[in-house]
Amino acid sequence: MPPQSSPPEKMMFQLTLRRRGISDQAVLRAMEEVPREVFVEDLDRADAYRDSALGICCGQTISQPFVVAYMTEQLRLKKEHRVLEIGAGSGYQAAILSRLAAQVLTVERFRTLADTARKRLERLGYHNVEVMLGDGLNLPPNLGPFDRIIVTAAVTEISEGLTSRLEKDGILIAPVGPQHGVQTLVRVVRTEAGLERKELVDVRFVPALPGIAREL
Repeated sequence: MPPQSSPPEKMMFQLTLRRRGISDQAVLRAMEEVPREVFVEDLDRADAYRDSALGICCGQTISQPFVVAYMTEQLRLKKEHRVLEIGAGSGYQAAILSRLAAQVLTVERFRTLADTARKRLERLGYHNVEVMLGDGLNLPPNLGPFDRIIVTAAVTEISEGLTSRLEKDGILIAPVGPQHGVQTLVRVVRTEAGLERKELVDVRFVPALPGIAREL
C-alpha cells in the first residue's frame, strides 16, 4: 500500500471542498476515507489532492475532487441504493460511491483500466463494487434497474437506454454537450409524472465513445 498523503494536504483537500459548497457530511466523509493517491499515476501522487483533473492511462482522466464530490452529492445516495456508473476510469468515483451505496456496477470500455480498477478496488476492500468491461452506451438489456446512474464521460444527449433503467424516484447525472469543449452537468429525476431535467454547472469531461476499445 502506498504511503498516505500528509495531514496538511488532506486538511486543505477537505477545506477546499467545503469552501466550494460541498455540505453533505456523508459525501465529505467518503472523500476523506478513500485514498485518492492510490488512484492516480505514480508521478502524480504528490498532486493527488490538488483540485484538478489528472491524466491516467488510455488517454483518460481522473476528475478533479470537487467535481467528484459535487456529482456524488447531487445523486442524493442512500445506503440501500444500487448504482450504475458509466466510465470506471481509475475506479476513484466508484470507490467514493461504494462508501455511500449498497452496490455499484461500473462499466469501462478499456480493458487495461477495467482490470486495474478491479484489482485496486479489491485490494482496498471495496467489495460492493463490480467492474465490468463493456460498452456503456450499449448496455445488455438484463442490467438494471438502478436507483442511481452516473455518467463520467461527455455525452451529446442522455439516451432513453439509460433513463429507462432508472427506478421510480431514480436520479441520473451526466455531462451533456459537445465532446470537445464545455459540457453542462444535467440531473434527471424519474417521477410519477415523467422525467424532470435540471441543468447544474459547466464541466469538461473526455468524450464517451461507443464500443469496447480494441486496444488497451
